[in-house]
Amino acid sequence: MSNLEDKPPEITCESTAAPQIEIMSAREVPLGGLRAMTVRRTLPQRQRSLIGAWCFLDHYGPDPVDDTGGMNVAPHPHTGLQTVSWLFEGEIEHRDSAGNHAMVRPGQVNLMTAGRGISHSEISTPGTRTLHGAQLWVALPEADRHAAPDFAHHEPPRLTGDGWSARVFLGSLLGDTSPVSTYTPLLGAEILLDPDTRLSLDVDPEFEHGVLVDSGLVSVGEAEAKPADLAYVPTGSERLELRSYDEPVRLLLLGGPPFGEPIVMWWNFVGRTHEEIVAFREEWQDQITADGTVVQDSQEVSDGRFGVVAGDHLPPIPAPDLPNARLRERR
Repeated sequence: MSNLEDKPPEITCESTAAPQIEIMSAREVPLGGLRAMTVRRTLPQRQRSLIGAWCFLDHYGPDPVDDTGGMNVAPHPHTGLQTVSWLFEGEIEHRDSAGNHAMVRPGQVNLMTAGRGISHSEISTPGTRTLHGAQLWVALPEADRHAAPDFAHHEPPRLTGDGWSARVFLGSLLGDTSPVSTYTPLLGAEILLDPDTRLSLDVDPEFEHGVLVDSGLVSVGEAEAKPADLAYVPTGSERLELRSYDEPVRLLLLGGPPFGEPIVMWWNFVGRTHEEIVAFREEWQDQITADGTVVQDSQEVSDGRFGVVAGDHLPPIPAPDLPNARLRERR
C-alpha cells in the first residue's frame, strides 16, 4: 500500500489507569482519488515511531467496495522495509517486480521484502464486495536493509481455547511458531475473543507490544482500548492480560524488541539519511519518466533499482514533492 503523505499524524495519547500503557488513537488518511478508500493510521506518531521494528500501521474497513472503489494501488516503490498484508474480509491481488503474483485472502499473510528496492501493486479483486484488513510495515536493520527483494506467503493454523481463537502469522505465541522469516525478532497474531473472556498470554519480556483493536472494547492490563486504538505495552512484561466485555473482540497483537536504530521514513521509502531518500526518489522518477512525462503503462517503466511489475498496465504512481525541509530521523 502506498503511503501518500509524510506528515506525522495529529494523534493524541490518552491517559489510562495503567500509566505504562499508552492508548493511541488513529488518524484517518484517504488513499487517493475521488472515491478514496480511507485508512486509519496509528504508526508513526509524533511521540512514537516504532514498536519493535514495526514502523507503519494502516487499518481499514469494513469498506463497501461499490461505494469506495476498493483498493486500486498502482505500481509504486519501496526500500528498506518489509510489507505485511493481513485481511479480515475481501481479496487483493499482489504483483511485484521480483516476479511474484499472489492473492491476499483472510487468514493468510503475505510478506514482501523490499530490501534494496522493489515496486509492486495491490488491487482488490472484482468479486470483492467488502474490504477489511491491515497493511503493516517492518523496518529492516542496517545489516540487512540492502537485501535482495523477496516474498513469502503463509496460512497459519487457527488455534482455539476457552472463548478465544488466534492465528500467529509472525513469530511465536500460544505454542505456535510461524515459518515466515524476518530480519529482527517479531510477533504478529490475530486474536478473537468471545464476550466476557479473559486471556492471559505468555510474552517475551524483551519485546515491546502493540495491541491494534479492530472491533469491540478490550482491556489491555488495566487500560481500555476501543476500535481503531493502538495500545502500547513497554518491555518488561512476561504476561499480557486481555479481557473482552459485552461484545466480541478482534485485535492484532504486534511486538518485537526495541529497534535501536534511527530511520528516515518518507513516502514509501525507509532509509537512514535525507540524502538517501532524495536519491531513491530520483531513481524512481527516472524509471517512470520518458520524454519528460510519466509513462501511462507500467510495462513502459525502464529497468533500474525498482524493476518493472510484470503484468501490470496501470500508470505508475509518481513520487510527491519533497518537503522544504530536511527529513528528520525517527526512533
